[in-house]
Amino acid sequence: MISSLRGRVLHTEPDSVVVEVGGVGFTVAVTPQVVRTAHLGEELRLHTSLIVREDALSLFGFTEREELAVFSQLLGVTGVGPKSALGVLATLTVPQIADAVTADDDAPFRRVSGIGPKTAKLIVVQLAGKLAPSKPAPGASTPVTQVDVPAQVVEALVGLGWPERLAAETTAAVAADASTDVAATVGGLLRAALAQLGPARKERLNG
Repeated sequence: MISSLRGRVLHTEPDSVVVEVGGVGFTVAVTPQVVRTAHLGEELRLHTSLIVREDALSLFGFTEREELAVFSQLLGVTGVGPKSALGVLATLTVPQIADAVTADDDAPFRRVSGIGPKTAKLIVVQLAGKLAPSKPAPGASTPVTQVDVPAQVVEALVGLGWPERLAAETTAAVAADASTDVAATVGGLLRAALAQLGPARKERLNG
């Protein structure tokens, strides 16, 4: 696993940089923000993720470790690949991503190229509880809200194309049988409901 690189910038493209380390040039896919800070001949350090495919090995790099962590979280969302995850981080900052997920607001993700409405909703649902929201301004109070987990799961399933009645019945059945930890989170209960709905899940997600 290549977890970081530090070396001289040999070349830049709109979406990648070539970093020379020990005489070897590594092509790393990055956000436009990183490209703007990469100057030819100067040293650049990146936190990286190596993505292994059958036909390629691809490196994705970030200047901040927090960005790499969010990139890894995004890869765990159904329908989000490395390029889409990089696109999210090219469009939104880590605090913006965390705040959108905390607010259950998928609108910022729908603005990302390559992210459709269904995937945007899945990002919000499956990352719920996994990202810390940005810190409030000094002296600001944070309202405490009670999250209706089953209702949000039903809403997500309907958004993915399931009939509302089936979504509600399945969610209620899964919530009754699930462990407390699973039933308490939107992401956990949604995954359990999708598993209960069976093979049709894949067909509907691809539809």
